[in-house]
Amino acid sequence: MQSLKTKPLGVIGMVTAALALAACGSSNDQVYTQFHSEAGALVDTGGFGNATLNNKLVMTGERQYTFDLANRFATEVESTVNFAFNSAQLDGNAQAVLRKQAGWIQQFPEVRFRVYGHTDAVGSSRFNKHLGQQRANVVVSYLTNLGVSRSRLEAVVSFGETQPLVVTQGQERRNRRTVTEVTGFVKRHPTVMDGKYAQIIYRDYVASAVATSTLSTSEVSGLDAN
Repeated sequence: MQSLKTKPLGVIGMVTAALALAACGSSNDQVYTQFHSEAGALVDTGGFGNATLNNKLVMTGERQYTFDLANRFATEVESTVNFAFNSAQLDGNAQAVLRKQAGWIQQFPEVRFRVYGHTDAVGSSRFNKHLGQQRANVVVSYLTNLGVSRSRLEAVVSFGETQPLVVTQGQERRNRRTVTEVTGFVKRHPTVMDGKYAQIIYRDYVASAVATSTLSTSEVSGLDAN
C-alpha cells in the first residue's frame, strides 16, 4: 500500500520539475533569442529596402506615377464641379473648387489633365453631348485664366448622359458635372526620372509647410520660380 502511495507522488514531482525546467528554458529563450538572429532583426519591421525597390520600379517603368498622382489629386482636392440645369455657367462653389484645382495643378507643371463633361438624362442625347462639351470647355477656360497652361489641359468630348452618378430620368444636379483627372506627364518620358523629379518633390515639400488657407496662386507660382 505504501508503494502505491509513493508512486503518484513521484510522478507529480517529476512533472513539477519538468514544468519548472520548461519555464526556465522559455524565459532564457526570450532573453537570448536576439543572439541567434540577424543583426538589426529586432528593429526591422519588414520595411527596409522599400525605398530602393520603389526607385527600381520607377526607373524601369513598372510603377505608374500617373495612376498615383491621379489618386492623390482626387484625394486632396475636389475633382468635380456641378452645374445648374441646362447651364454651362460656373457658380461660386464651382469657382472655389476650380481655384483649389488650379493651385494643385500648378505644383506639378510636368503633369497633364483632362476635363470630362457630363449631364443628366433630361433632353436628347445629341443636346446633352454638346452641353457636356460646353461645360468641359468652360472649366478649361477658367483654369487657364488662373494661370494653368492651356497646353496641359484638354476638354475631351463629353460623356453626355451616359455615365450618371445617380440613375434617374429626371433632373439630378450630381449628374450635371465636370470631372478633372490626371492623364500623364507633359513629356513623353512616363516617369520624369531625368533629375527633375526631385524638384517636383521639393516644391511639394515647401508648399506643404504653408497653411492651405493662406496658400494663394501667386505664392505657389513664386515657389515654382525659386
